[in-house]
Amino acid sequence: MRVTLLGTGDTTGTPTVGCDCDTCGAARERGVERTRFSVHVENERTGESLLIDFSPDFRYQFLRDDVPLPDAAVITHVHFDHLDGLGNVFRVFDDLAVYAADETDPKTGKSVAETVRDDYHYLDPVTVVPTTPLETVRICGLDVTLVPVDHPPLVCYGLSVEDPETGATLSITGDTSYDVPDESRAALADAELLLADGIVPASLCEYHPIGGRHEDADGVPRTFGTKHMTREGALALAAELNADRTRLVHLAHFYPADEAFEEPLAIDGEQYVL
Repeated sequence: MRVTLLGTGDTTGTPTVGCDCDTCGAARERGVERTRFSVHVENERTGESLLIDFSPDFRYQFLRDDVPLPDAAVITHVHFDHLDGLGNVFRVFDDLAVYAADETDPKTGKSVAETVRDDYHYLDPVTVVPTTPLETVRICGLDVTLVPVDHPPLVCYGLSVEDPETGATLSITGDTSYDVPDESRAALADAELLLADGIVPASLCEYHPIGGRHEDADGVPRTFGTKHMTREGALALAAELNADRTRLVHLAHFYPADEAFEEPLAIDGEQYVL
């Protein structure tokens, strides 16, 4: 299982357009970037590839990292930075199965699968496959499980991906607070590689309008606002999940420049063979 981190940034990416902060400046100087979130998973046994989320930067990511076009895709939730690259399917794919959760979101009145189907009804190559969370499905020769996480006000899902023949395992928290349900934690546990949402360091919670949540015993917030984990929260979850290796993703340019490119914060283009 070859995993390529196509996009490791939050909704504005790093460098952010029009931003001259020290972190965006350091990214330009180093020649590194964090485009909007997307992960490419290649099953080298079968020669098939799975894409997790359609970043708005889809075209650029695939040209830059020279990975194969996916044979199937999964959409974790319907926010712009995870879905709106799906329009790139037009005149690029003959057919593409797109898996998405079938649970109705009380906020929208639709499931993620229904939203994808309705918003991209004009894309003939796309076949939306409604998928029940916590029920494993075989995609591209890999066992894939959508796991509910906590990203209010919308439903959102992480992923467990396992090669049934080699035992290689990848877990992705998806966009989430630290309040991941116990059943989902169990599904994400013991991965060879964990990609965890860690949008900012906990010290920045004081600048959020509602601060932080889910403080640890020392009062350190593990959730920034309500939607995303802090760096400290992501690492605490990784320790609980017993991940062999953890990379933090969905990172904002608000990380101070002297911390923004330190381990275990990921940058675009990283590749792992599991």
